[in-house]
Amino acid sequence: MPRPALLPGMSRLFTPLTLRGITFRNRVWAAPMCQYSSVDGHPTDWHLVHLGGIARGGAGAVIAEATAVHPDGRISPDDAGIWSDAQAADYARITAFVRGQGAVPGIQLAHAGRKASTFAPWKGRGSVPASEGGWTTVGPSPLAFGNYVPPVELSIDDIRALVDDWAAAARRAVAAGYELIEIHSAHGYLLHEFLSPLSNRRTDAYGGDLDGRSRLLREIVDAVRANVPEHLPLAVRFSATDWVEGGLTVEEVAEIAAGLPERGVDLVDVSSGGNSTEQKITVGPGYQVPFARTVRERAKLPVAAVGLITEPAQAEKILIDESADVILLGRALLREPTWPQRAALELGADLEWPKQYERSRPTGRLTSVP
Repeated sequence: MPRPALLPGMSRLFTPLTLRGITFRNRVWAAPMCQYSSVDGHPTDWHLVHLGGIARGGAGAVIAEATAVHPDGRISPDDAGIWSDAQAADYARITAFVRGQGAVPGIQLAHAGRKASTFAPWKGRGSVPASEGGWTTVGPSPLAFGNYVPPVELSIDDIRALVDDWAAAARRAVAAGYELIEIHSAHGYLLHEFLSPLSNRRTDAYGGDLDGRSRLLREIVDAVRANVPEHLPLAVRFSATDWVEGGLTVEEVAEIAAGLPERGVDLVDVSSGGNSTEQKITVGPGYQVPFARTVRERAKLPVAAVGLITEPAQAEKILIDESADVILLGRALLREPTWPQRAALELGADLEWPKQYERSRPTGRLTSVP
């Protein structure tokens, strides 16, 4: 992946990136962040303002939160969904606004597996009982996540139906105006559950060795790619490690990722953890960046890095060091939706501001505060 030569003073973070037929104005992207503010899977005004505000702040792409391909795939009863045409239609005004602000609208298609049917963070903890709107969860094996209710093991017919669910969700996402589609295979949700030996004890074609445990992901990638136009990019998010001995490793994730370009995947988004309550994570600034670098070097495809990346100079260095091709921000953008505007000023880069806000734009170059 040869890098374009940079002119003196030119920022890597604000160099455009083209994947297939879509050009992103910069490499500061908004990571998908659950808002627990949907109604029966439908987006609300909150989503328009939340995602639209980040787009207005200058992000290159704004990826909507984990959006369930099936009602049973929601993390909570308050989560987003795209299992119906009516839901898809409701996203159209959001994608139009995001695009109108110069950002690429993206969506993360997901199924929460054994971690579904839980309370929104401010409503409680653990599994939601049926009397309060909960449902039976599913997984590769009947193994519970911590104290959650154990899931029902998916049958082969169930798995085939899920592949169809992902394909239909991809079609709806495209119809809704999304131009970047991401498959969620991280954070202990269904596809990660299949990949990890901690949660997948199957003895059929969808279990056992890495090839078997990654079979469902490959089938879903193929189904989604077949339903997304050729000019639109496809991404996959991974947890590079379970942070538990005997769990999924970055070497295994890199091996899986290496086989994805031939299936039409254009970028992988490298996170970690989420599949075990026994995880022991070493947290610090940019703590997941080494995983992104390993996957990038071994899989030979563009990667996005995420995790305690908070300052423009830090993000710039990650790209200059060729540890990643894109920087995904989560909490930093919740705190400061205009982070890209500040970063451009600090790095001496050019970033167009909304005309309505142009009068507030500082003149000159800002200096980061230590």
